[in-house]
Amino acid sequence: MESSEEKVVAVIMVGGPTKGTRFRPLSFNTPKPLFPLAGQPMVHHPISACKRIPNLAQIFLIGFYEDREFALYVSSISNELRVPVRYLKEDKPHGSAGGLYYFRDLIMEDNPSHIFLLNCDVCCNFPLPDMLDAHKRYGGMGTLLVIKVSAESANQFGELVADTSTKELLHYTEKPETFVSDLINCGVYIFTPDIFRAIEGVSTHRKERANLRRLSSFEALQSSTRTTLPSDFVRLDQDILSPLSGKKQLYTFETINFWEQIKTPGMSLKCSALYLAQFRSTSPHLLANGDGTESPVIIGDVYVHPSAKVHPTAKIGPNVSISANVRVGSGARLISCIVLDDVEIKENAVVLNSIVGWKSSLGKWARIQADGDYNSKLGVTILGEAVTVEDEVVVTNSIILPNKTLNVSVQDEIIL
Repeated sequence: MESSEEKVVAVIMVGGPTKGTRFRPLSFNTPKPLFPLAGQPMVHHPISACKRIPNLAQIFLIGFYEDREFALYVSSISNELRVPVRYLKEDKPHGSAGGLYYFRDLIMEDNPSHIFLLNCDVCCNFPLPDMLDAHKRYGGMGTLLVIKVSAESANQFGELVADTSTKELLHYTEKPETFVSDLINCGVYIFTPDIFRAIEGVSTHRKERANLRRLSSFEALQSSTRTTLPSDFVRLDQDILSPLSGKKQLYTFETINFWEQIKTPGMSLKCSALYLAQFRSTSPHLLANGDGTESPVIIGDVYVHPSAKVHPTAKIGPNVSISANVRVGSGARLISCIVLDDVEIKENAVVLNSIVGWKSSLGKWARIQADGDYNSKLGVTILGEAVTVEDEVVVTNSIILPNKTLNVSVQDEIIL
């Protein structure tokens, strides 16, 4: 039986506007963490997973977006979950571990025994309570969520070697040149407060080296070729995980569930589908159903915002998310797509493997489509905000920047 005093806090890294370039044109007017997947902001999925952690005291979001961009969301989600959620703005990037250290006093104000650290652009089922149990069994300073991937794709991530029986982290290397392991870091961690001492150690060591360097002109000559990081910029992977590997400090917890990194708009469509599928077990009330009499025919997993109006003769799904105030006309067909707020889709239009931006409008018999290769640049068609596609125009495997009107069909193009 746990003591009721033992509190846990969660920290979610949300990054900032300098980072989201690969997410354009969707990140032009909405911070990437607030982009909806399965009808909920991206950051909502890790936040609601944190709600399942026993004795959760607070959730912190750390990033360098302006406060006002998160103010509304943070207050509404705090009310909804009845857990305090606070947004903390960094004055400058401090690195994944440095950002944690920078706000250590706030993070530690409830005197938590454990700190979860999650990345916002990770899509998985976040098995946090199971991870916490495992972490307590291991008795180390930190536990990483890991997953097995194909040997070909492993080098895009942090690869690691763990002891097969004790699960201790023995070796960690970030995006290695040669194959190390098919086990990769998922970007979800749990630490004891000792993590702050480890981060402080890195900063102190750097300051001492910098002081030495002033004394020694020989070392200055040698090191001038290497770029030195500021002492308060500490990366979790290279500066903490690699050096602490094999020292009985860090352990691994393997997930056999889904895991993806949301770097591009194409991946957000794939992740929206994964979260919709997860709703079947976690939040079935969020999924639409309909048979085409009073409401449209729904196939597979579909989310429809309560304010959206969908004609009963439309056919929706699988893997469709329809946001607020969307209008879908008669005979329309929507498959594997995200339709953002205030979009109008007129009769008999088709949307397939696409993301339709805010306030866009699709004419009668228009087709917005792509081949659905989530990893290729034009594998998903994206309409930016307020794009008008006129009647009978077909848009295939293309990205259309905001405020454009298309009156001719386009294929494999980026329309600036």
